[in-house]
Amino acid sequence: MTEENNYRPPSARVADVQVQEEGELASRWARLGGSMLDGLIVGVIITPIMFATGYMQRAMNGVEPQFLVQLQYALLGLVLSAAINGYLLHKSGQSVGKRAAGTRIVSVDDNSILPLWKVILLRQIPINMIALFPVIGPVLSLVSILFIFRSDKRCLHDLIAGTKVIRASAQWKGPEG
Repeated sequence: MTEENNYRPPSARVADVQVQEEGELASRWARLGGSMLDGLIVGVIITPIMFATGYMQRAMNGVEPQFLVQLQYALLGLVLSAAINGYLLHKSGQSVGKRAAGTRIVSVDDNSILPLWKVILLRQIPINMIALFPVIGPVLSLVSILFIFRSDKRCLHDLIAGTKVIRASAQWKGPEG
């Protein structure tokens, strides 16, 4: 006859914990290809607008655009990019170009998909606004791009936003967590 001991510790079966994969970093070429495709898509839309408003004609005639005009076109580009890519960025961490290149943007901390506002506010706006400043803007934009040659392949906008770009086939956490 076995007597039950009310003072013994409870027992439970503990299964092995599944560790979230870190996610294989996307290649520099995949990142470049995705970025170029995204730029091409927005460019195809915004260029006719720039011609229709006379911006391109003035630029071709050597008339330097005013800062506020450049700012308006930069904001238009951001709005177009958000309209084209917003849903995909929210759901999968991918823009159209990143989807075609097989990459995705995730949090550097836990591979989760970032909220859309964070991608736009921290990842896109700072670098796009810096690029508008004469002389220093293009230099800082180039420096930002050259950060891709670091061992972690993170550009300046990745460091600002706390993101990394991984291969899309890598394990990831969806928006639900």
